[in-house]
Amino acid sequence: MSDDTTIAVFDAVRALAFIGDLSMGQPTDHSLRTAWLAGAIATQARCDPSQVEAARHVALLRWSGCTANAQEFADFLEDDVQGRSALLASQKPRQKLQQQQAPGSSPLPEGMLAMAHIHCEIAGDIASTLGLGADTEAALRAIFEAYDGGGVPGLLKGDEVPLATYVVALASDLEIFSRLYGLDEALALARGRADSVYPGFLVDASAPWVSTWMKALGAAAPPWTDAADQPASMLRRVGLELVGDVIDLKLPWMTGYSRRVAQLARDGSAHAGQDQASCRRAYKAGLIHGIGRASVPNAIWNAPEPLPASSQERLRLVPYWTSRAAGQIDGLALEAEIASFAFERRDGSGYFRGRSGAAMPREGQIVAAAEQWVSLRTRRPWREALTEAEALDRMKQEVEAGRFDPDVVAALLASALSHAPAKAMAPARGEQSLSERELEVLRCISRGENTKEVARALGISPRTVRTHVERVFLKLECSTRAAATLKAATRGLI
Repeated sequence: MSDDTTIAVFDAVRALAFIGDLSMGQPTDHSLRTAWLAGAIATQARCDPSQVEAARHVALLRWSGCTANAQEFADFLEDDVQGRSALLASQKPRQKLQQQQAPGSSPLPEGMLAMAHIHCEIAGDIASTLGLGADTEAALRAIFEAYDGGGVPGLLKGDEVPLATYVVALASDLEIFSRLYGLDEALALARGRADSVYPGFLVDASAPWVSTWMKALGAAAPPWTDAADQPASMLRRVGLELVGDVIDLKLPWMTGYSRRVAQLARDGSAHAGQDQASCRRAYKAGLIHGIGRASVPNAIWNAPEPLPASSQERLRLVPYWTSRAAGQIDGLALEAEIASFAFERRDGSGYFRGRSGAAMPREGQIVAAAEQWVSLRTRRPWREALTEAEALDRMKQEVEAGRFDPDVVAALLASALSHAPAKAMAPARGEQSLSERELEVLRCISRGENTKEVARALGISPRTVRTHVERVFLKLECSTRAAATLKAATRGLI
């Protein structure tokens, strides 16, 4: 194992694809299958190798912006996960949105434009952070545009839209529709969208091969999972923190949550006498322990406890999906398996396995206790964060009830109570620094606070808050709260 906590870009992308599929209510191999199909379509359409590579990367990261606008989607569709799944499964012919509006009105609902903007900005920023190239980034920033100009936001059409955007849209349609409705119907639906969503020549080039491609995807040894076939751009190293930050974007009140769990698990492991390799595993596991959160709609996360049985059952699947990620992402297999114990308890009352005592690995127990402490100290929509004294009392009760190992909790608390607040990192070369007031405003909006709430918390006027937000966006080169949050987390500002 390497001495750092980075992973290959390929593994980071696969983790983000897994999270995206959960967010969209899709099978967890949807993006992988779509990426393979996108490569096949681009090759058959005689695209050059760089376009083929970009199409594959775009397919894997197409839904990477889903956590960022989950709350907006929840406000729009109530269940952000099933709502998105239903949209992808719709067989209705797509009509140009401009034609559905009354004369003189805005061509698109403001909420839809906002959701698309957030999604595309985050996906493009992720591609930039991963160093996947200008073609991939441009296609992701235009991922909802359409060939006839009727996409979202509807600013581009025809050759103005990157080819990879069209290739991935067709690949996704073929993957979803063939799985849901059969191959013939999938082809019929794709032909109905030719020269509308994507250019007709892509459909014409693909149609004779779709049956062969689907058989290949159904083989016992799927053709889309071999790391050895990846280009050099996917083999570089990247900080795993990016994945944790993207996970946390789903819920504004969870900003920085995964990093806090990871840091406490790592430092607590050191206090408990674990070796350096174990400490690194605990840190990585803490960063990704929330992978499965993407599968649960925001309405459940934001609802006060106690939850009904149906909601509780969905929550119990969160660590299950994290465990499933361990089986699909080779470079994170061990860490994801450890992370899947984040909600287990030593008395067997946890989930999803209901393991108890020695059946829980030591590293899993550390991550579970770290997650509990951070949870107690984090504000929720229905309650304030517990004070340090209240959280200490609650952890003591948990130990006395046999749910946590006393030595593990003692080591974690020794670390948590002696941990100095992190200082903001100095800006890298070429990056603009933020003033103390701008940092305060940034931290507030990153937690989802609106202008009035920020103004009240900082004792300034709403107009002044808006001015600071504009300056923050300008300095961070972004235009949405979600993008500012992600960039700020990456730079160590929050």
